Amino acid sequence: MLMMGFAGLLGILKILLMGLAAFGLFDAAFRREDAFRAADKQNKVFWLIILALALLVSYLFSIFSFLPIIGVIASIVYIVDVRPALRQVGGGSSGWGRRGSSSDGPYGPYNGGR
Repeated sequence: MLMMGFAGLLGILKILLMGLAAFGLFDAAFRREDAFRAADKQNKVFWLIILALALLVSYLFSIFSFLPIIGVIASIVYIVDVRPALRQVGGGSSGWGRRGSSSDGPYGPYNGGR
């Protein structure tokens, strides 16, 4: 019974690690290429390949292998370092979570002549 609980815990951990890599992969896929250059990070294709490999390796191998640990580190580096730099540049927004003000017009904020 204890081994079944441990196996269940490892299964949940594996799903969480795959979710981390998948989040990074989808986030990188929806960012603009020029945002990576403006943030002085590696290019978009590099991060897509690294994060796709991290997702694949975390799916195929056991958590105690060496390769999934490298994939988790790559995913964390993207989420903690690259993603905030892309958001700061502003060109990497995919439109998620961005809402304009109710006074925004098609060319910027409209203040009604004030």
